[in-house]
Amino acid sequence: MRNLLSTQATIIHSLAEGVQIDSMSDSVMNGNAANGSLHEEVREPSDLEKRLMEFPDLLDVLLAERRIDEALARLDEGEQIAAEAKESGALSPAVLSALQTAITERRQKLADQLAEAAGQPSTRGGELRAAVLALKKLGDGPRAHSLLLSAHYQRYQYNMQSLRPSSTSYGGAYTAALSQLVFSAIGQAASDSLAIFGKEPAYTSELVMWATKQIETFAQLVKRHALASSAAAGGLRAAAECVQIALGHCSLLESRGLALCPVLLKLFRPSVEQSLDANLKRIEESTAALAAADDWELVYPPPPRQSVRSSSATAASITSYQYKLSSSAHRFNFMVQDFFEDVGPLLSLQLGGKMLEGLFQVFNSYVNLLIKALPGSMEEEASFEGSVNKIARMAETEAQQMALLANASLLADELLPRAAMKLSPVNQGNFKDDPRRRTSDRQNRHPEQREWKRRLVSCVDRLKDSFCRQHALDLIFTEEGDSHLTADMYLYMDGDVDEIEWFPSAVFQELYAKLNRMAILAADMFVGRERFATLLLMRLTETVILWLSEDQSFWDDIHEGPRPLGALGLQQFYLDMKFVMCFASQGRYLSRNLLRVLNEIINKAMIAFSSTGMDPNSVLPEDEWFIEISQEAIERLSGKPKAANGERDLNSPTASVSAQSISSVRSHGSSQGTGQTL
Repeated sequence: MRNLLSTQATIIHSLAEGVQIDSMSDSVMNGNAANGSLHEEVREPSDLEKRLMEFPDLLDVLLAERRIDEALARLDEGEQIAAEAKESGALSPAVLSALQTAITERRQKLADQLAEAAGQPSTRGGELRAAVLALKKLGDGPRAHSLLLSAHYQRYQYNMQSLRPSSTSYGGAYTAALSQLVFSAIGQAASDSLAIFGKEPAYTSELVMWATKQIETFAQLVKRHALASSAAAGGLRAAAECVQIALGHCSLLESRGLALCPVLLKLFRPSVEQSLDANLKRIEESTAALAAADDWELVYPPPPRQSVRSSSATAASITSYQYKLSSSAHRFNFMVQDFFEDVGPLLSLQLGGKMLEGLFQVFNSYVNLLIKALPGSMEEEASFEGSVNKIARMAETEAQQMALLANASLLADELLPRAAMKLSPVNQGNFKDDPRRRTSDRQNRHPEQREWKRRLVSCVDRLKDSFCRQHALDLIFTEEGDSHLTADMYLYMDGDVDEIEWFPSAVFQELYAKLNRMAILAADMFVGRERFATLLLMRLTETVILWLSEDQSFWDDIHEGPRPLGALGLQQFYLDMKFVMCFASQGRYLSRNLLRVLNEIINKAMIAFSSTGMDPNSVLPEDEWFIEISQEAIERLSGKPKAANGERDLNSPTASVSAQSISSVRSHGSSQGTGQTL
């Protein structure tokens, strides 16, 4: 009976107060019933219990009206009440449990609302940050951070729908537009993450992984729509511009703690290398095409092209330094200059070594063509890799053949190294403001470029060797293969009873005439590079004399031939060697090595004569006689007045060789043997 009366009183009271019976009120009444005895009157709910009965409805209203801040405050208040009640026992277990359930359900509902709002493309920046921050306050930070990154991704994906690349679109423009979308989204995501979540490692790591994934997707799009076509066609400038644009946007992220340029560089490197290889191949093929029709006439370069590509500095450098090359070498030089202009922005890809190596291979291929242009080079073609199907117009005259050397030497000594200096970081704008990087890279780059130049010069040496070998063979042998330089020239002189007019042998007269002609050509072709011309004449003279020194059949005949070497033969041989010494000394290409070999040859001849039992010094006139004959021969052959022996250029590579050494071999005598050198 009492329970019935209590229930009726509660119903009447609830109706009077206008409060809806829900789970919370049920819990309150059930709690009162449980706490009271059957013999006690039903007690009035406390103010706290009244507030708790209204709590779920109030939260529902706030959630429905999306009053997020107030809902968060109410949830915090409810959690505080629950915590205090649990500690003090102010609420029964049933009421406390109902309160906690209501808080949990409304919290989940609020979290779902926030997540839905954050995922809407129409949600603006401020609304997005507010929703993510609220979700974080609800205690679901990982979900909040993932939603933040996802929202930025969806937003820029939506914006990318208007970006439609076509086969005719400009790659740089597409790269710039795409970079603006992607890197702006990454930058804004980084700023929002830092503002809401700070520098907590877990969130920072997720941000970096997310940004890396976006950059990988970005790189694939750029490679597909911008780099692929330019790389295949050798459009190095277009590829470099795309990479530079992307890196420029990516570098802006560093101020927000994202250093992702190395990732982007690694992704772009294969495409850029493909473009680099295609560009080098284009230089090689274009130069080879011109070499097939080159007349090997040296001319000044045409006026610089007036285009967007040519800078005022480049034009000034071309006009301030005039040089002569043949048509194929001019093309090679112009394309290389453009090549180094194009690759400047790609230094950050660490491709400097590959660029230099690729250009060395192209230059080596061009030198192979120059060697093939020499008339006597047909037998050497098998040793030229990659040049089997390439042809070069034959250089028939000495002037044309000298032009081959002028091309190669000017490119290797001056033009290519000067162009390669554009790879130096000090010439790049992004290095000029950092003296530490500038100094470090200068120290690293210069040794590499010096080694590169040394390899270029070694290619020119191959051409020089082929040139000298061909001219030496033309000098020594006839077209039928007979030799102009045999032991019989000297062995049979003593059998001739006619009066001898002492003069250098014909082969050495021709050697002098050839060297004289080449010296005249070199004076015009190697202006400012006289040292190269001198070394060339030195090498040619050495080639002829070394051939004589190493011709075993010649020396076998001298020592063991049908006739012994007589006094007249020795005197003629001695005169020939002195003649070479004289004109080489006057031409300033009497090297120490050449002088040593000449003295060794003279000693070998004197030893051969000594084997007959006679003293060579007893039959040979004084050295002054040989020098006088040689000088007269030089005057007759050249038509020039007698040159002063003692006047020597101190800057000449042979200036250290004393003029007195020409006549010094006799003072040593044949008893010194063939090992005597000066």
